[in-house]
Amino acid sequence: MRKNIFLIGFLLAGSMGLSGYVLPRGIRQKVEKEVERTFEVTDFSLEALTISEQVNEGLPLHINGDNFFRIQKGSALLGYAFVDQAPSKTAVFDYLVLFNPSLQVIHSKILVYREEYGGEIGSRRWLRQFDGLTGRDRVGMNGNIDAISGATISARSMTRSMDILLQTIGKLQENHVLP
Repeated sequence: MRKNIFLIGFLLAGSMGLSGYVLPRGIRQKVEKEVERTFEVTDFSLEALTISEQVNEGLPLHINGDNFFRIQKGSALLGYAFVDQAPSKTAVFDYLVLFNPSLQVIHSKILVYREEYGGEIGSRRWLRQFDGLTGRDRVGMNGNIDAISGATISARSMTRSMDILLQTIGKLQENHVLP
């Protein structure tokens, strides 16, 4: 009996892996909490957006059903959510970027930081630098984003990730894939 339960669990896990990646439960809960707080709603849905492979080939960052979501309340579009990982010194960290319906950054959050040092990039004060940016903006540590002493690698990584995301949003808007 125990072997059968293990086998069923293994097969289910394997079939879920074949059907596509789903946000891990802990990450999804954190995303939902930030959506609730930012958009001041409790009843909403996260709908995965997929972009054709042809369009994805020309993007700096691949958009798929695992990382980019439309936030809906009924038929109303509240905005968009992007979830990804970026490298830190020896690990990766998970982050979230929320956009309004016009694809302007309204909130960003470090969801899980796995390093002993550098967690300062999770401070709201530092992340606020990205608020208001759109696909037309470029960001960089040597330009319009402040560095953080003690979190240089993570700050550069988050800034680079944001720049690539903004470039991708800009291209999707230019190609009329997103509004």
